[in-house]
Amino acid sequence: MTMAAATAMPGGAARAHPPGPGYTLPDEFRPRVVPIRAGFAPYEIHVLPSRFALYFTQEGNRAIHYTVGIGRPGLYHAGAFYVGAKKEWPNWKPTAEMIEREPNRYAQFADGMPGGIDNPLGARALYLFEPGRGDTMLRIHGTNDPTAIGRAVSNGCARLVNEQIVELYDRVPIGARVLLYPQE
Repeated sequence: MTMAAATAMPGGAARAHPPGPGYTLPDEFRPRVVPIRAGFAPYEIHVLPSRFALYFTQEGNRAIHYTVGIGRPGLYHAGAFYVGAKKEWPNWKPTAEMIEREPNRYAQFADGMPGGIDNPLGARALYLFEPGRGDTMLRIHGTNDPTAIGRAVSNGCARLVNEQIVELYDRVPIGARVLLYPQE
């Protein structure tokens, strides 16, 4: 997929949770509308991990480009999915694999954590499903750590700053196709 920046996106989303003190999101990490080559259906999500880029396609060969944090090496899962659920201020529960990999960090949350400002899924989450399987435990979600954007730090999910996931969440319909491209 070849997509190039064109113009800044007008307006701004309401801030769900401001970045921490002293942190300013770099301008290049702000959403922008970009042209894309013909052939992409509108209202799909395409994640290019090597570029830390999420594209939400629009009509007229355009997309909204978001800079994201992605899964660490070995934890990112490429594939074709669909948005099977959407949740505001979602609850979070680490997977058994997460607890096994890092018990000191995740075992304390084995029963889950309610949604809220300190929750790792942030302000909103899009739940990625596969036909015949259902929920994959992969998410496109917000983060309470905006310094994670543009880095491979997660347990397999794609994350945006809370302000941007709120905006994307409002745009993406249930059933939207999601393509997570392989890492290069």
